[in-house]
Amino acid sequence: MAEMNVRKGDNVMVIAGKDKGKAGKVLAVRPETGRIYVEGVNIVSKSKKPRNAQDKGGILKQEGAIDSSNVMHICGECGGVVRVRHIKEEQNGKMKSVRVCAKCGASLDEKKTSAKRAAKKAAKKKTAAKSKKED
Repeated sequence: MAEMNVRKGDNVMVIAGKDKGKAGKVLAVRPETGRIYVEGVNIVSKSKKPRNAQDKGGILKQEGAIDSSNVMHICGECGGVVRVRHIKEEQNGKMKSVRVCAKCGASLDEKKTSAKRAAKKAAKKKTAAKSKKED
């Protein structure tokens, strides 16, 4: 399987399938199968049988795996859904591959911001640009 652009903790938006348009944080990545688990996406029901007297059984709701090709990154800087580019940077005397936003060039490997915070930041940036035009 080829190297995946998605890592645990990334903010992504689903671009295909029944949950198209939903955004969430990547909970787990399975590179051998090319599938990922995203918070609040592809919720499946699983039956659990009680194994002893104290254990509760019932129907559990949990995230199911989706293919990594069905998601795109949400950039923390520009707030949009973007493709990922890989560039080589020198860090501590070694060349290292770094993931960057294809639109604005911001690093996607640095601190992770929540999807809601990124959307709020993009909205704030738009209103600031709008008020600047009015002046």
